Amino acid sequence: MIKAVNLSKTYGEQVLFTDVNFTVNPGERVGLVGRNGHGKTTLLRLLSGQELPDSGTLTFPKNYTLGYLDQQLRFSRPTILEEACLGLPAAQKYETWRAEKILLGLGFARADFNRPPVEFSGGFQVRLNLAKLLISEPNLLLLDEPTNYLDITSIRWLVRFLQSWPNEFILVTHDRNFMDQVITHTLGIHRQKIRKMAGNTAKFYAQLAKEEEIYEKTRINEEKKRQATERFINRFRYKATLSSRVQSRIKMLAKKEPLEKLAPLEELEFSFPEAAMPGKIILQAQGLSFSYTGKAPYLIEDFSLTVEKNDRIGIIGKNGKGKTTLLRLLAGELSPHAGSITRHPELKMGYFGQTNIERLAPDRTILEELESTSPDCTLQQARKISGAFMFSGDLALKKIRVLSGGEKSRVLLGKLLVSPSNLLLLDEPTNHLDMESGDSLLEALDAYNGALLIVTHNELYLHALVNKLIVFDQDKVAVFNGSYQRFLEEIGWESERDEPSLNQKASAARQPTNQRKALRREKAAIITRKSMVLRPLESTLGQLEKAITARENELQTNNEQLVAASTAGDGETIARLAKRNAELNAEIEQLYTELVKCTEEYEQAARQFEEELKKIETV
Repeated sequence: MIKAVNLSKTYGEQVLFTDVNFTVNPGERVGLVGRNGHGKTTLLRLLSGQELPDSGTLTFPKNYTLGYLDQQLRFSRPTILEEACLGLPAAQKYETWRAEKILLGLGFARADFNRPPVEFSGGFQVRLNLAKLLISEPNLLLLDEPTNYLDITSIRWLVRFLQSWPNEFILVTHDRNFMDQVITHTLGIHRQKIRKMAGNTAKFYAQLAKEEEIYEKTRINEEKKRQATERFINRFRYKATLSSRVQSRIKMLAKKEPLEKLAPLEELEFSFPEAAMPGKIILQAQGLSFSYTGKAPYLIEDFSLTVEKNDRIGIIGKNGKGKTTLLRLLAGELSPHAGSITRHPELKMGYFGQTNIERLAPDRTILEELESTSPDCTLQQARKISGAFMFSGDLALKKIRVLSGGEKSRVLLGKLLVSPSNLLLLDEPTNHLDMESGDSLLEALDAYNGALLIVTHNELYLHALVNKLIVFDQDKVAVFNGSYQRFLEEIGWESERDEPSLNQKASAARQPTNQRKALRREKAAIITRKSMVLRPLESTLGQLEKAITARENELQTNNEQLVAASTAGDGETIARLAKRNAELNAEIEQLYTELVKCTEEYEQAARQFEEELKKIETV
C-alpha cells in the first residue's frame, strides 16, 4: 500500500494542497484529475522522489519499484530496439519479443527497429521513452499525459495494455474517455485538498457537485439561524429575566464557527458565433494532390471532398500521414500541386491550427491579441471574450510570452469568437486544455450550427460530434459516410502484419527439391495445427472483446444518465443505475480476467508454433 500522510506543497504564495491523506492499494488503477496548475504533475514528482513535500510523508512497500514517464530524451543505444530493450527487467533481458510487441503497439514499424533513435521526430522519441517505461514493468506506473504525441491507433492499443496492467498506476491525462476506460479509482485535487473515490471521473465529479450543493444549502440554513440568534441577543441583551438565555446563545455562537462560502470556480463558458450560410455546399475539393517536395510520392493524392453546411467531419489516422496538411490545404494555408478547392462566396471560416500558438505575438497582451484579430473587435468585446476564457480583470493584461500552453490555447479559441463563422477547422484543439476546459469546448462544438472539420485522436469527441470521417490508413485517404462507431464496426483499423524475412526465403530456395518438398509438407502440417489451435482462441478473444465493448458502452450510457438523474434529483433512477453499474463493473472485471488469460494462452501457443516454423526455415 502507498500511503500519503498530511502532505502539503506550495510554490511561493500559490498553495497546491495542504494536509492531504490518501492511499493507493494493490491493483488499483488511479486517474489523477484537477485543473491545470493545481498540482497534478507536482504530485507525480513527489511520488517519484523528484521533489520533496513541504510537510507530510509518503511511504511505499519494501522493494517497491516506480516508473515515471521521463520527458527528457536521452538515448545510449544505436538502434530503437536496443534502446527499448534497456527497459527489460533482468529476468527478461533476452526476451526481445516483449519490447517488439510494445514498440509495434505504440506505432513503430518493424522496419524502424534497426534505425537510430536520433533519426525520429521528438514525438516518436517520447513514444520510445514510454515504451521503455512499459517494458520495465514497475510496481507503480506514473503516467503524465502519456497520450501526447500518440495517434488514435496507438491510443487504442494503450487502452488495452493498461486495462490488463497487473500492478498499480496513477494516470494524468486531458482525455476523459481514455482515462475512464482504464481506471478503477479517481484521485482529485480540488480546493487545495485531495480525495479519492472508486469509479470513473463522471462519478467523481457528480459526487463532488452533490456534496458542494449540500454544503451550500447547509451554510445558508446555518447563516439564517445565526442571524436569528444574533437578533435575539441584541434584542434581549439587557433584559434581566432573559440574561441566562442570552449568555447561553452567546456561548453557542462563540463555539460554532460560521461555514465559509465556497469561492466560485472559474468555468470556460462560451459559444462560437455563427454566420448564416444560404447554400447547401460550402466547400468542395476535387482531385487534390500535395507533397512537401513538390513531386511524387504525394502525401495526399487525388482526394475529393464535399462539405455541406451541416457536416461534422472527423479527420483521423496515424501521425505523419497528412491530417494536418489536409486541414491547411482546406484552410488556404497551403496550395495543392494538383486539383482545386471551391469555396462558397458566403463562406466564413474559423481556423485553429497546431502551429498557431507560435503565431501569437509574444509582446502583446491577451486583449491586444484578441483586438488584432479583426478591425471590428472593440475593447469591450475583447474584454467580454477574455472573461469567457477565464482571463477576467487584470489577467487580460498578461503578456502572451508568460502564458502556459493551455492558456495560449484558450487565447486561440478566443480569437475564433471575434468573427462569426459557418465553418470551423480545428486541428487537435484539446491539446494543452485540462479536462474541464475540454468538456466546455465539446459542449460549445455540439451547440455550433455551422459545419465542422476536426483533427482529433480523442474518441469522446469523435463519438459525440462527427457524422462523417476522413480516414488516413494504409497510406491512403478516403471518406467514410457514417459515425465513428459505425466505422469501428464496419471497417476498423488495419492491424500491422509482419513481413516474411527475405533471407529465410532465399535459404529455402537453395535447398534440394526433395528436401524442400518434405519441409513444405512438415511446414503445412504445423500451419494446419496452428490454425486449429489458434482459430478457436481468436474467436474467443473476439467474443470477449465484443462483450466488454457492449458492457462498457452500457456503462458509459448509464453514467450519462446518472449525471442527468443527479441533476434532476431522481433518487430512484440513481439507485437503479448505480446497482446496474456495479454489476457491469464486476462483469467487465471478470471478462478482462478471461481476456488476459486467453491472450496469454494465445501468445504462448503462437510463439511455440513460430519457433517450430523457424526451425524448419533454417534447415
